[in-house]
Amino acid sequence: MRTWIVTGGAGFIGCNFVRYALGFGDVRVVVFDKLTYAGSLENLRDVLDDARVTFVHADIADRPAVDRVLAEHQPDAVVNFAAETHVDRSIDGPRAFVHTNLVGTFELLDAARVYWGTLEPEHRARFRFLHVSTDEVYGSLGPSGTFSEETPYAPNSPYAASKAGADHLVRAYFHTYGLPVLITNCSNNYGPYQFPEKLIPLMILNAIEGRDLPIYGDGLNVRDWLYVEDHCAGVALVLDRGRPGEKYNIGGSNERTNLDVVDTLCRELERVAPSAENAALRGRGYESYARLKIFVADRPGHDRRYAIDASKIARDLGWAPRHDVASGLARTVRWYVEHRPWCDAVQRGRYSRQRLGLASPEAGPKGD
Repeated sequence: MRTWIVTGGAGFIGCNFVRYALGFGDVRVVVFDKLTYAGSLENLRDVLDDARVTFVHADIADRPAVDRVLAEHQPDAVVNFAAETHVDRSIDGPRAFVHTNLVGTFELLDAARVYWGTLEPEHRARFRFLHVSTDEVYGSLGPSGTFSEETPYAPNSPYAASKAGADHLVRAYFHTYGLPVLITNCSNNYGPYQFPEKLIPLMILNAIEGRDLPIYGDGLNVRDWLYVEDHCAGVALVLDRGRPGEKYNIGGSNERTNLDVVDTLCRELERVAPSAENAALRGRGYESYARLKIFVADRPGHDRRYAIDASKIARDLGWAPRHDVASGLARTVRWYVEHRPWCDAVQRGRYSRQRLGLASPEAGPKGD
């Protein structure tokens, strides 16, 4: 049995990766999670009773806690999903992003370096540290071109800057200490268990409840959408076959404007939960979900376009996404419609779907 420590394993992508890893049959997973507002045991309810899963409630920036888990479980790999991820929240309060994404990654990385140095040669040779990052470290694209692994970093938000700094630390630990690290940079993920502050679940749940569908700016900002299960498959493949010291871009090759995504969600909701049967919509006098769309002030520093060149992972490791936007969004809409108790549970007392990231005094303290 292999043992993998999955940090941030109670978050959106992390919990999906835990399920994916358990599908291999020969993997034990130690979930290491701080359980912030977006990380919840509700995301792991169906796997916590599995004897191969151990949950540790701790912060990756807590070095003694990290040292204890490494010593106790003697992992073959550390997969770092732990991060503050919402750009809007990073605008209102960047401190938490620096603490977790930069300081936390450093503590985890340095603890892994020390642990790796204690291993017997065979175990040492197979150990890997995989750091999961984002395409946002590359900045913003114009109307053409894509991000490759060689694209210079140019982060434009506190979130992106904190992730860029973490990437540089991980790279440095390979070149300085020889620690066998891997970095993946993914495009925008979507799918089951995503906290409802993000575009897709926010739009689905607001629409079901007859609430406005707020679209930033003109709605024409472009993102490359990646179904979370495809991302998990890519991460697992990099962990298994990636070359230490390398980075791999993982993208869905599914560019869509935010407006197009919202329109697609509205059409899909009409199939799964017809507006004619929605009392909340009727109460507002609307005959379709699309009537709920409104345009609001844009996010400060909103990157115009992201697009990933995933040819390296396709060429070197044989990865390809299995879901296009149409099939992925259909599965996602159905999941949220059928899992309303989960949606209610993870939001209760944490989030009421209010606007974030206005960079104004009303939005919250900018220094925290």
